Amino acid sequence: MDERELPFTEHLEELRDRLIRSFIAVIVLMVGTFTFKTELFGLLSEPLRAAFDIARQIDPSFPAEFEFKLSYKDPIEPFFTQLKVALLAAIFLAVPVITYQVWNFVAPGLYEHEKRSTFPFMFLAILMFAVGAYFCYVAVLPYGYGYLLTYGGADYEPAIMMQEYLKLTARLLIAFGLVFELPVFIVFLARVGIVSADTLRGFRKHAIVGTFVIAAILTPPDIITQVFLALPLVLLYEVSILGASIFGKKRPDLDEP
Repeated sequence: MDERELPFTEHLEELRDRLIRSFIAVIVLMVGTFTFKTELFGLLSEPLRAAFDIARQIDPSFPAEFEFKLSYKDPIEPFFTQLKVALLAAIFLAVPVITYQVWNFVAPGLYEHEKRSTFPFMFLAILMFAVGAYFCYVAVLPYGYGYLLTYGGADYEPAIMMQEYLKLTARLLIAFGLVFELPVFIVFLARVGIVSADTLRGFRKHAIVGTFVIAAILTPPDIITQVFLALPLVLLYEVSILGASIFGKKRPDLDEP
């Protein structure tokens, strides 16, 4: 029997097995990442540490005595915060395993030409997600947080909570990672003939407006962080047009006999 014709219940059983294997991979990796939970959270806190120096560069009146420090309300908050950091790190490290499980679940239902088109895009999507998250970590977070710190002025010393910092930072890292997958997604759609470079050019103005709307939704309410997200989005859209024109599905010339 063709694997595309398997009963629906067997597909569900296979999906369950793939999910269980992915879950086990995350749990096993989390045992390792939890061992380095303090170091991982320290690494995640580096952009905020740098933000204090950047805040003084942006606003010379920002008090020199204000130093990097994270606070917590409940005694158990540091433990749960570092536990979440270990979980996030484990999920990130498990991405290749999860991708492999997804591919093995989807691939039997694809034709050979569909497999050749889909397989490279899955790994390009992982790569671009990592690039986007790294860009956010080294460029956006330090300057975005530095700009936000200047809003408090000299009268209010920052008392940043560990859990809130992790929540906002994880949200931004994921947002930038997803945004950087835009060219991969659009080029894939162009490759299978759903969109074309001409269509993308026609929607350029709408796309630019949409990028700033998306940036306003995904980022904190400050113009600097929004611009840091919107500008790469615009650039990535232009890269998507170029990629669609090169790798997109060629349409037959209607003028030819």
